[in-house]
Amino acid sequence: MSKVKQTPMPNVLVGLDLAADAGIYQLREDLALVQTVDFFTPIVDDPYDFGRIAVTNALSDVYVMGGTPLTALNIACFPKNGNLDWLAAILNGGLEQAAAAGVAIIGGHTVDDPEIKYGLAVTGTVHPQRIIHSHTARPGDVLVLTKPLGTGILSTALKSGRLDATGSRRLTEVMVQLNRQASAAMIAVGAHAATDVTGFGLLGHAHEMAQASQVTFHLSASMIPLLPGALQFARAGYLTGGGRSNAEFVGTRARLAAGLEAALVSVWFDPQTAGGLLIALPPQCLREFLDRLGQEEARPIGEVGVASEFTLIVD
Repeated sequence: MSKVKQTPMPNVLVGLDLAADAGIYQLREDLALVQTVDFFTPIVDDPYDFGRIAVTNALSDVYVMGGTPLTALNIACFPKNGNLDWLAAILNGGLEQAAAAGVAIIGGHTVDDPEIKYGLAVTGTVHPQRIIHSHTARPGDVLVLTKPLGTGILSTALKSGRLDATGSRRLTEVMVQLNRQASAAMIAVGAHAATDVTGFGLLGHAHEMAQASQVTFHLSASMIPLLPGALQFARAGYLTGGGRSNAEFVGTRARLAAGLEAALVSVWFDPQTAGGLLIALPPQCLREFLDRLGQEEARPIGEVGVASEFTLIVD
C-alpha cells in the first residue's frame, strides 16, 4: 500500500496508514462505523458450508476491532454457465450464518467469473474510545489464542481426498465458529490489543502485531493449540504456498528454539481461514476472559516482553 496515494480525512480513525483488520470512520463523539470486505475461493466441498465459512471470516474483522457487525453486502463471483443450485446454496449458507450473528444481508453484487468466490462487505459500529487496536500490546500482557491452527493444511488434505469425514466435520466446525463471543469477552475484561489469525498464519500476524506495538512476543511452543491431524498432514507434505510466503515474510525477525520440528513450525505459519483471535490482555484478567469465553481450546500461548532485535521468540 506504500504506492497508494492517501488523502487525509478528518473523521477517519483507522485507515490505509495502519495495518488494521478494518477501517473505522467516526460519525459522532460516541459512535463510529467499522467497515471491512473479504471474499475468497471455496475452501471446502460443500457450497452451503462454504457460504457459512466465508461469512464467519468476513465478520471476524469487525469483531476483532471491538465492533458489532450490523449489515452486509454479498460479493459473489460465479460462472454464467455454472450450477445455480450451488450459487443458491452458497448464498443461503451465508444468510444463515449472518442471521445467527444478528447481521442483516441487505444486498450485494455478483459477477461472471470462471472461478467461484464469495464473501461480504460488512458494516458495524464501535465506540471511538473502545476500539481494540492491533498495535497496542504492552509488556507484561498475556497472549491468548482462541482457536486451534491448521485450517489451511487440512483444507489442502481435503482437496487431495485425504481428509476423512470426521476430520472434514471438525474442520468445518472450527471455521464456522463465530468470534463474537471472544470479542465480547475481550472487551469485557479490558484487552489491550488483538488481531485475527488469518492469511499470514499465527506467526505472521503475531509478528505484525509485535512490530506495530514495538514489543517482543514470547510464545510457548507446547501451548499453541492445533487441530487434530494438522501436524500429521504437515509431516506428510500437505503444505500451502501461503505458508512458505509467510515464513519468508517474518524471516529473521523470529527466533525459534533449536530442535523444533519443521512440520510443527509450518503449522504455525499456515494461512488460516476464519481463524481465532490473538489477544493481548492484562494477566490478572486471564481467568475471567477464559471463563467468559468458555471455549476449551482457547488458551494462553505466551506473553509480551520489551522490544528486542526479534519480534517473536518461540521456545
